[in-house]
Amino acid sequence: MGKRTQRLAALIRKETTQLLRDRRTLTIIMTLPLIELFLFAYAVRLTVDHLPTVVADMSMDPQSRSFVNALVNSNYFDITGYVASQADVVRAIDEGRAKAGLVIPPDFATRVERGNAEALVILDGSDSFSVSSGYSAAVAAGQDRALGLATEKARRLGIDLKITPIVASVQLLYNPSLNDLIFIMPGLVAMLLQILTVLTTAQAVVKEYELGTIEGLLATPARPLELVVGKLAPNMLLMLVNLGFTTLVGVFWFGVPFQGDPWLFAWLSVLFVASGLALGLLVSSIARTQREAQQVSAMISLVSMLLTGFIYPRGPMPAAIRLVGNLIPLTYFIRIARGIITKGIGLSFMWTDAVALVIYGVVILGFAAMMTKKRLG
Repeated sequence: MGKRTQRLAALIRKETTQLLRDRRTLTIIMTLPLIELFLFAYAVRLTVDHLPTVVADMSMDPQSRSFVNALVNSNYFDITGYVASQADVVRAIDEGRAKAGLVIPPDFATRVERGNAEALVILDGSDSFSVSSGYSAAVAAGQDRALGLATEKARRLGIDLKITPIVASVQLLYNPSLNDLIFIMPGLVAMLLQILTVLTTAQAVVKEYELGTIEGLLATPARPLELVVGKLAPNMLLMLVNLGFTTLVGVFWFGVPFQGDPWLFAWLSVLFVASGLALGLLVSSIARTQREAQQVSAMISLVSMLLTGFIYPRGPMPAAIRLVGNLIPLTYFIRIARGIITKGIGLSFMWTDAVALVIYGVVILGFAAMMTKKRLG
């Protein structure tokens, strides 16, 4: 037992020395999550407002101007110019001069008095976030304006409206300021960590083959499984340090509230990192070159971004697609990270995700170690 521990310690020392000597890779691993965090904090917005808007007002009366002002006051539309027709509105969107357009027909004021006025809001469908924000804002502004006109018309006719419209009082839990970073940060840190764990571990064994140093390792008294553990341990420590540092920057620099138990988050992070390293080890047992390892890792990263709930909700996805997402550890850890960091919930609410990570890590690590051992042997 003592000799095995000594061999393992020697392997870990060797891998740690090699990892620290590769300053370029080490810098990329440590800075990539921070760069992405700063980009999402200062440059990326999921909610789009102040859409550049052109207006074709063919009515030119107080009613049409009032409706335009209602859209502007919503802060989702900025009027950048006026054009003559609907075709000019479409041309402005095609040329990229506007993201939205408003077309008001010539008889708008007359139809307002009749109670059947219509105005056309045209949105740039090539930008899904602009469409979502602009559509909701336009509908809300139209309904609010219609309610105001109906109340004003009833007052002019001397009718006292006894029916009070229903007012929906909305309470936002966990993120009342609608700060995108509060939603993004837990998932972003987890996603980048998985990308790095899979990529670095996937190349660990493959690199030895390409450099021709695998024969030297096999000539040592260390067993193949000890070689695997020796390669995983330094990377695991590095990734945990990376996760902790990036999380601290998000909390103390950007003010993302950490609502839950830090120790619970730390222990579950160990499970997640171990699962990611196991997945990378599985990739290394399949790939024959570092190029292949990079390609497989890139494919896993793409699938992770789309199917794990990082940005797109998993609920509307077909069952078969959700099943593919279940094969990726990030799916479970995103729910854990958001649950602990954003909601402050405990293990009793997410024990199924924790158990899934344990089972995933054991199964994948066992399978990957078996294949790697077979390949090394």
